Amino acid sequence: MAERETSGKADLGRALLCPSAQPDMPGAHVLGVVTGPVEAPQIAYLDEPVPVTDAVTALAEPAHPADVMRFSAPCEERKCCHFDGQRCQLATRIVDTLPAVVDALPECLIRSECRWFQQEHRAACLRCPQVVTRNHAASELMVSVARVALSDADAGQPPAPAPRTGP
Repeated sequence: MAERETSGKADLGRALLCPSAQPDMPGAHVLGVVTGPVEAPQIAYLDEPVPVTDAVTALAEPAHPADVMRFSAPCEERKCCHFDGQRCQLATRIVDTLPAVVDALPECLIRSECRWFQQEHRAACLRCPQVVTRNHAASELMVSVARVALSDADAGQPPAPAPRTGP
């Protein structure tokens, strides 16, 4: 289990950004571009905000925009299958399960408003570059992190909808 930094309180009462959003979400911006080999992709973060437009998403063609870019958008909270009412469980699983892939905090345009950073602090940032929203060659570990776990109360109920966000 990863150690979480606990200095400072997360202000989860204000509007926060999801760093693994879909390009069609309201208020979406390009957070970074997928780089590296297909077996170990990483995000190269942008150094200025780029709002999602038809022209921006067309740059990804013929691929889906989330295959080659990562997006941020206002966190949908209760509309998201990873949100438990107070916390992003995807961020928790990322920190608890994935190894850090950088030693220092990456440059990031949304850190001050990022739900993952507000909730999990530095530990989330050290793992964030390896999260690719649509990863067609994801490892079993990455797939298990992106999953939506059903609680005991959900047993016997229809499966939850597929995640809108995730690695």
